[in-house]
Amino acid sequence: MASSAHALAAATPASRDKYVDLLRVASLGTVVLGHWLMAAVSVRGDGRAEVGNLLAVEPRLQLLTWALQVMPVFFFVGGFSHALSYRSLRRKAGEKGENGGGVLYSVFLRARLQRLLRPTVVFIGVWGALALALQLAGREGGLLDVSLRLVAQPLWFIGIYLAMVAFTPPLLRLHERYGWGAFGGLVAAAGLVDVLRFGFGVPYVEFLNFAFVWLAVHQLGFLRADGKLRRPYLLAGAGLTGAVLLVTYGPYPLSMVGMPGEKISNMAPPTFALLCHGLWLVGGVESLRGPARRWLRRPRVWRAVVAANGVSMTAFLWHLTAMLGVYGALLALGVRLPEPETGAWWAQVPVRVVVAGAVTALLVTVFRRFEQPSAVVPGESGVSPAGARPAAALGVTLCLFGVLGLSMVGFGGLLEGRTAVLIAVRVTAPVAVAMTLVGWLLVERAGRGRPAAVAA
Repeated sequence: MASSAHALAAATPASRDKYVDLLRVASLGTVVLGHWLMAAVSVRGDGRAEVGNLLAVEPRLQLLTWALQVMPVFFFVGGFSHALSYRSLRRKAGEKGENGGGVLYSVFLRARLQRLLRPTVVFIGVWGALALALQLAGREGGLLDVSLRLVAQPLWFIGIYLAMVAFTPPLLRLHERYGWGAFGGLVAAAGLVDVLRFGFGVPYVEFLNFAFVWLAVHQLGFLRADGKLRRPYLLAGAGLTGAVLLVTYGPYPLSMVGMPGEKISNMAPPTFALLCHGLWLVGGVESLRGPARRWLRRPRVWRAVVAANGVSMTAFLWHLTAMLGVYGALLALGVRLPEPETGAWWAQVPVRVVVAGAVTALLVTVFRRFEQPSAVVPGESGVSPAGARPAAALGVTLCLFGVLGLSMVGFGGLLEGRTAVLIAVRVTAPVAVAMTLVGWLLVERAGRGRPAAVAA
C-alpha cells in the first residue's frame, strides 16, 4: 500500500484540490476517534456487560460534539466531488455529441458508489454470516448482543450518502440555475419542517429533514466547486450564532449527536440546529484552507493523506468491530473495567484507543482490497439505455433503505425476524440485507452499459 500511495501521490495533477482529500480523511478519522472515546463499557452487578455513552454519563462533555460531530464536513466534501465528477462525465458525452442521459446517470452512480458499496456489502456479508453462526451455536447475551446491534449503526451514514449521490444530477441543475438560491431553498425547507414539528405538532414531518438538512450541506459543496464560498468566516459566524441561539432558547438539546433516553435528538431526525452546526463547521474548515494547502505541499504529508484516503471507508466500517473486540478481549482476560468517567477509566483510554487502532489496521489489511474501484470498460449490461436510469435509480433506492434499515435493526435476532421502525415501516435484518444486495447488483449492472464518451 505504501508504494501504491507513493505512486499515486507522485502522479497527482497540479489542478487537484488536495485540501478536499484531507477534509475527507480528517472527518472520518474524527468520527472514528469520537466513537472510541464515547463508548463506555461497564459490568453490572449481575456480571452482564453493557455499553453506555460517556456523554450521557458526563453531560458537560456534550459540548465536545460541536467539534467532534463532523459528518457535515464529509457530506460537504461529497457535494464538491460529486459536482466535479458528474460535470466531467457530462462534458465527455457532450464533446462526442452523444445523448446518453440515462446511461450517463447509471454510470455516474456506479462510478461514485463503487468505493462505498463494495466494502459495505462485504461488511454486511461478514457480519451477517457471523451473526447467523453465533445464533445457531446458541451464543448470545451480554456484550455480544450489544455488538450485533452497535456495529451496524454507522451504516446510517452510508444511506444518507447514497441519497446525496442519487440526487446530485437534479440538484446540480438547480444549483447551476439558481446558485445560492437553491441552497437557500433547502435551508428554508429545513426551517419550515422544524416549525411544523415543534410549533404545530405535525406528525412525521420531521423525517423530511433527513433530506433537507443533509442535502443543504451537500449543496454547499456545489458552491465550493464553483468558487462561491468566498467569505467562509461569515458562514461560520452565522451558523455558530444560529446554533447557540437555537440550543439556548429553543427545544434543541446541547449534544449534536443522539443521546440515550433523550426525547429530542439533533441527529435523528436532523434538526435546524444541526444544520446551523454544519454551516459553522463548513465555514470553519474553509477558513483554514490557505495554511492547510501550504502544509499539503510537503510530499510526506500528501503521501500520508493519499494512503489514508485509499482505506478510509474500510476503516470507518470496521472501527466499531475493533473497539468492541478490544472490550471483549479485556472481559475475557478478566481485566477489571472501571466505571466510566473515573480517573481509572481515563487512564485506560490511551491504551484502548491504541489497541483499537491496531486492530482496525489489521482489519483494513484484510478488507482494503474491496475498497479499490475496478476498471470499468464498455460492455453489454443487459440493460437498455432507456432502462439504465430507472434500473440505477431503483438500485440506489433499495440500497438506501436496506442500509438504513440495517443500521436500526442490527444483526441480532436474524432467525426471529427482529424488527425496527424505519419511517413508520417495520424492517427486519434479512429483508434489509436482501434489499442492499439486490440494489447493489442493479447499480453495478446498469452502470456497465456505457456510451463511448463516458468510457473515455
